[in-house]
Amino acid sequence: LLLALQVRLVMKAHSFIRENVPRVLSSVKDKSGVVHIPRISQYLYFLFAPTLIYRDNYPRNPTIRWGYVATKFAQVLGSLFYAYYIFLRLCIPQFRNSSQETFNLRGLVLCIFNSILPGVLILFLVFFAFLHCWLNAFAEMLRFADRMFYK
Repeated sequence: LLLALQVRLVMKAHSFIRENVPRVLSSVKDKSGVVHIPRISQYLYFLFAPTLIYRDNYPRNPTIRWGYVATKFAQVLGSLFYAYYIFLRLCIPQFRNSSQETFNLRGLVLCIFNSILPGVLILFLVFFAFLHCWLNAFAEMLRFADRMFYK
């Protein structure tokens, strides 16, 4: 989790620098007196916005739909409970017995094949909970209007 957060912050810092350094260098090269440097509030908004491409201004919604935000956070919570249920019913019984048996190739192959379905379900839950629910909830709270930003 910490590694993913650090990678996200490095990618956002790279985008911020890539968008602003050429602007500053061109104003210094032209020897104009006005150097456009982004405000701290613009950078802080960019840090929390669900995008990796820096712009000075993003399209904004006029209001926040708090019911939508609550629904998305409830879906994240539901995804966590469902992942717990998958671990409890499909993963823990499988691996509890494998620690008492001697290691052999047959047991390893059976363990891998019995872990495929729970692994895929957990992967889908992570993508749904984070990429759909979590990021849409924060986009709504920040009034980020362009949900099809990367199209």
